[in-house]
Amino acid sequence: MNFRLPHFLKNKYIIALVVVMAWLAFFDKNNLIHQWRLRKQLIELRRDKKYYSEEIERDSTAIRELKENPEALEKYARENYLMKKENEDIYIIVEE
Repeated sequence: MNFRLPHFLKNKYIIALVVVMAWLAFFDKNNLIHQWRLRKQLIELRRDKKYYSEEIERDSTAIRELKENPEALEKYARENYLMKKENEDIYIIVEE
């Protein structure tokens, strides 16, 4: 019964390194699974940030246009709030 360990298993530093790596990968508070979930959440948050930045830019442009152009303001009021001049009639067409 002559059983010999491989040379790399005799080195205490390699064994310690394997134990530490296993501990960090599976048992630590910030293990690999947790890091993967956080990275996925970070990607989603960056996507949301980009979307909302574009929405803010679009809305800022629309607000600037409404403040500077009275015709655009009148068009917006007529379309969204059904406002009219005194001598006008409004006909609302409902499509089925």
